[in-house]
Amino acid sequence: MKNILVLGGSRFFGRKLVELLIADGHHVVMMTRGQSGNPFGDQVEHLIADRLNKEDLAKKVEGRTFDIVYDNICYSPNEALAFCEIFNGKIGKLVFTSTLSTYEADGNEKSEEDFDPYHYEIQMGDIADFTYGEGKRQAEAVFFKYAQFPVVAVRFPIVMGEDDYTCRLHFHVGRIANGEPIGFLNMDAEMSYIQGGEAAQFLKWAGMTDVEGPYNATANGKISISNLIKLIEAVTGKSAKIALVGNDEIRSPYAIPFSWYMSNEKATNSGFQFTNLDDWLKPLIEEILDNKE
Repeated sequence: MKNILVLGGSRFFGRKLVELLIADGHHVVMMTRGQSGNPFGDQVEHLIADRLNKEDLAKKVEGRTFDIVYDNICYSPNEALAFCEIFNGKIGKLVFTSTLSTYEADGNEKSEEDFDPYHYEIQMGDIADFTYGEGKRQAEAVFFKYAQFPVVAVRFPIVMGEDDYTCRLHFHVGRIANGEPIGFLNMDAEMSYIQGGEAAQFLKWAGMTDVEGPYNATANGKISISNLIKLIEAVTGKSAKIALVGNDEIRSPYAIPFSWYMSNEKATNSGFQFTNLDDWLKPLIEEILDNKE
């Protein structure tokens, strides 16, 4: 049994990760701001703290050590540096949830070497000082420079699931089912995805194995925006109303100018077996539609 701290574990794939860790018999400490409650009751130890307040975070973990920490809610270099200063010498490993957004959307398949956090120029700042992608790049760079413990930076593409609180796939299913327009930039752009349960499985694996460094984690395969829309049309029985430009209200959260997808070869060669996107994407769309109705 391991002593594990999860920063952000009350919803979506963070919640699924905690469920997996509990099922395996680990002692899980979940830290949140307390806004989403504790869905696990006394199965976990629940700490309420503001991640952005270094003194508050340090006080809540004072005198404690952890075998693994899963950090799903770090978005800036300042947060990453505060984490290192608090936890250096006190944890066995960090698994940091990073993103496909560390890579530029330039139409080319992305492997881990396409962003090198070990030699990236660090610029300190808070979450408001950076775009989402740049904040994650800077956080990776800080962790790999200042952490005195092994670090895995898990780079996820868009994570899908019926319980996705961002409702990005739901947006498309709902608008097509209701005959409402959706705005895109490039219908031929291809993207990669991972489902929430698989994301949780990968995070668990990254913590429990001896891997270190950046790792892409995505389902096998990719799909163009046009083919994704065709899938939704087939499930809903409705024709999509597509606009190539549009205001923010109708603009798709998948509206990208160029293909944006990643290779999972490194993780596969390290022993993780990914699902096939084609096997679960249509059933997920069907589930979202069923729950909408």
